[in-house]
Amino acid sequence: MTQPLLDVVDLHTHFPVRGGLFSRRSDVVRAVDGVTFDIAPGEVFGLVGESGSGKTTLGRTLLKLVDPTSGSIIYRGRDLAPLREREMRPLRRELALVSQDPNASLNPAMTVAQGVGHPLMIHGLASSRTQMRDRVGEMLERVGLTPGERFLDVYPEDLSGGQKQRLVIARALITEPSFVVADEPVAALDMSVRARVLELMLDLQRDLGLTYLFITHDLATARFLCDRIGILYLGNLVEWGDADTLFGDPQHPYTRALLDAIPLPDPGRRERDKDLPVGEMPDAQEPPSGCRFHPRCPAAFEPCGWTGDDLIGFFERRWTEVDTDAVRAEVEATGGLDDAAVRDGGIRFDAGDAPALVRLLEDLRARQAHPLFTAVEAIERDGDHVEVSFGPGPEPALQRVAGREVACHLHGITTRER
Repeated sequence: MTQPLLDVVDLHTHFPVRGGLFSRRSDVVRAVDGVTFDIAPGEVFGLVGESGSGKTTLGRTLLKLVDPTSGSIIYRGRDLAPLREREMRPLRRELALVSQDPNASLNPAMTVAQGVGHPLMIHGLASSRTQMRDRVGEMLERVGLTPGERFLDVYPEDLSGGQKQRLVIARALITEPSFVVADEPVAALDMSVRARVLELMLDLQRDLGLTYLFITHDLATARFLCDRIGILYLGNLVEWGDADTLFGDPQHPYTRALLDAIPLPDPGRRERDKDLPVGEMPDAQEPPSGCRFHPRCPAAFEPCGWTGDDLIGFFERRWTEVDTDAVRAEVEATGGLDDAAVRDGGIRFDAGDAPALVRLLEDLRARQAHPLFTAVEAIERDGDHVEVSFGPGPEPALQRVAGREVACHLHGITTRER
């Protein structure tokens, strides 16, 4: 088998934050939290997920534009993670970034020749201004800005959005890199130019032998472009493997939800069943216990990692759906959610009507009003207090399922080592 160009092993990127004096929150944001995958030479590897999943941070970490907290980034057999900037400098010409917003990444005070040619001067790849301009003109032609000479002395503000994005691509490729991180490279473009830019990137990848990490929130775009795809959720890869296999038979509920969210042009399939996730992406500073997707997952069950926070969230949602009398009775039974004490493995209600709360919780559990009740091990009254205990819910480890890697207890209970 071909050796990977890039081999990522248990990569973590955490950002310290300053909390309040009495804050219970974690002191770090776990933007990337234990990611393992590899990219083969000449491959287009897609990284897909919602906003806030950690895609951009992961891409920038692979290029050492952000320092990893721990883990390995093996590029051509060498671990980049411990390298200092002085040691990284000779490798910078081999590693490139195509950023999302050309308006933010192009210097408006530089002409096209200066902006695109600047990396040549930094890395000593051009010995004169004339040579630099010649190299820039050739690259502009290659990315479809023709004739190249016409663009050398214009400024970015004089170009359209599609032309600016081609400039960003030209600048990334001017040093002839091997590995390119393309971070949402068509997200800021009109639909009419997206396809042309994507086709350009594929042509360049084939002609120049490039390897891409293609970051996007759009699975439809990833399918058009990518050989393999990784689904990132809250800093973790939940499924990754061959693109056709993943599209044809997704094995993780989050992957299925992303596929269900893709609009279909067939009017006859508008009413298809969709298992879309509820709520929003949780805070990476306080990720859910167990499976990080379980609070939003339509297929969640007993071992997924339910906690007292999930029970509080259940009541908050429930009280927007039941009638006023039911809300009043349940608030009196619980004593209000602000006074409930969430603990490891459970939750304690101290301020409500204990007998009424026990009856309510037992009824909800008997009716399986929510998947979290499958994980309730005990509902115990202690005088005026009620304690609800949950069973263990380990964070799932990646396991081999149908030819790809999947982190989900639906395919067998696994425990991820921390």
